[in-house]
Amino acid sequence: MAALRITLSEIGPEGLSLTVDDPAVWNVPLAEFQMACRVVRPLRAELFVLPQENGCLLRGRISGEVALPCNRCAEEALVVLDQAFDEFEEYPDTEPAAAEACDERGLLEGGDVLLLENGVPVLDVSALVWEEFSLALPVKPLCSSDCRGVCPVCGKNLNEGPCGCSSDEGDPRLAALRNLKIS
Repeated sequence: MAALRITLSEIGPEGLSLTVDDPAVWNVPLAEFQMACRVVRPLRAELFVLPQENGCLLRGRISGEVALPCNRCAEEALVVLDQAFDEFEEYPDTEPAAAEACDERGLLEGGDVLLLENGVPVLDVSALVWEEFSLALPVKPLCSSDCRGVCPVCGKNLNEGPCGCSSDEGDPRLAALRNLKIS
């Protein structure tokens, strides 16, 4: 992942506003995680970082447009992203046991957005925007709300028309219930 880090001790009491729109911040993780996702409109993150006594307040917004495979028919589904976030991240533990988990670069291992780099708290902006981007994506993207999906027998896209496979009438023991009308 393209590393973009900010040392929190260098941020003044008024906080820091920044914009992340470098395509590498988005494209490198997309390739690394082999996501079937294409950026249609450039992705952008606007952030406000305010260090506190025991952590860091992070506010921002992720915006852009991506194309994902539809969950029903696998055709391209356009997804417009405009997601605000507001979170508080606590500083990593500085206990000796935690210090043993540091890698050769002096980074505390763990995958959090706040790291300790040689004992100094550092915000991994790349990890933060990737996390918020992932949370902004829909769980089941659809090309349209009335997508009919694919035929479970032949695999034809049913949005293009019927496939000709015989339709399953269901369990014959429940045939009497098919014509039941509830008023």
